[in-house]
Amino acid sequence: MLNKKHNKFLVLYVFSKYDDIERLREFVKSYKKYDLGFPHNLLICYKLLDDEKLQLCRIITSGIKHEEFIDLHKINDFEFKTMERAIKPYKDHLILFLISHCCFEKDNTLKIINDIYKEKTFIGFSGSNESMFSSLKFKKIWKIIKYLKEYLFFRKNFNKFPNPHIRLPSFVLKQEDFLKFVADKIYLNKKDAWITESGKLSMTNFFLKLKFDIFVIDFMGKKYDLSEMENSMTFCNDRSTNILISDRHTRNFKSLTQILKNEMIKRVWG
Repeated sequence: MLNKKHNKFLVLYVFSKYDDIERLREFVKSYKKYDLGFPHNLLICYKLLDDEKLQLCRIITSGIKHEEFIDLHKINDFEFKTMERAIKPYKDHLILFLISHCCFEKDNTLKIINDIYKEKTFIGFSGSNESMFSSLKFKKIWKIIKYLKEYLFFRKNFNKFPNPHIRLPSFVLKQEDFLKFVADKIYLNKKDAWITESGKLSMTNFFLKLKFDIFVIDFMGKKYDLSEMENSMTFCNDRSTNILISDRHTRNFKSLTQILKNEMIKRVWG
C-alpha cells in the first residue's frame, strides 16, 4: 500500500557533455538490474550535448521507461542549475537527485527512502567530515602565490576539520526544498560547486539552519546523523558494502592501495 502522504516520486539523473558515455551505460544497467520498490518517474537530463552524443544516449536509454529533459542553457552552470530547471514542473514530488557516475547497488532503494521520509528531511547516501581548507597543503616554493590565493579562498569559504556534510553525487529532497536552496546560487566554476557540497554555505548547513532532519541511510534503511556517518560503512571504509547508491569515489576507494586508503580515511574521518 502506498504512503499517500508522499507517493509522487521522481528519480532525476543528469548527464552532460563532460561525462564519459560509459557512465550512462552503467547507470542504465543498474536501473534495469534492481527493483527500486516504489512507483516513480525517471527523468534523464541532458546538458550541453551535441547531436551525435545525444543520439547515442537515446540509443542507450531506449530500453527503459523515462522522460527526457534537454537543458537549453548554453553555459556550463553545473548539475545543480540543470536540476533546478528540470524539476520546476514536479511540484510536491519527492526527488532522488543523481549525477552521472551514480549507480544503484541494492533493491528497494525508493521503498526504503519512502518508508523513512518525513517533511523537512534531507537524506544522503554517504557523508564526510573532510575540510578542503584543512586538507590544503603547501607543495612547491615557486607556487607560493597560487597557494596563498587558494589559502585565502578556502579559509573564507570552508570550515576547518571536522566539517560534516552530506556528499552530493546523490541525495533526496522535496522539490520545493531544493528550489529554495538553489534559487540564489550562481555557478561559474568548480569551486562554486565545492561550496555547495561542503562549504560554509553548503546544502547541509543551509538545511541545518532550517532545523531539517539530516542523515545518511544504509541499504537496510538505518539512519545515521551527521555525527555518526562514519559508522554507516557507506564511504571511505574497507567494509563499505552497506551503500544503496554508489558513485565513482565510493567505488574507486576499493581499488586503492592500503597506503592511499589510509590517507583518504585520514582526510575524511580524521
